[in-house]
Amino acid sequence: MDTFTIYHNPRCSTSRKALDMLREHGIEPRVVEYLKTPPSVGEIQAIARATGEPLRALLRTKQPEYLEQGLDDPKLADEELARALHATPVLIERPIVVGPRGARLGRPVERILELLR
Repeated sequence: MDTFTIYHNPRCSTSRKALDMLREHGIEPRVVEYLKTPPSVGEIQAIARATGEPLRALLRTKQPEYLEQGLDDPKLADEELARALHATPVLIERPIVVGPRGARLGRPVERILELLR
């Protein structure tokens, strides 16, 4: 069986829905509660590359920490953004599912189905 990982927040209904969706498709993913165990800076950069989207797409821009840390500055390099996500994991958008065919941010949650096709 192919290995899938979900970066999950059990308090988030979208994240729970994504986990349920994977299980409904017969996939029991590795569950990483990223608030307890944040991905490393390198892992964050690799996840962003696997999504095919800019690293900035992984940021929760409505979190107060986003503005407090000045992360809205378009001049910030991906390395700086990745360090901020690692240091303040509440800023990581969720859910993120990583599989053999890449990674998808589950916003909307149906996007993770792209990894199953």
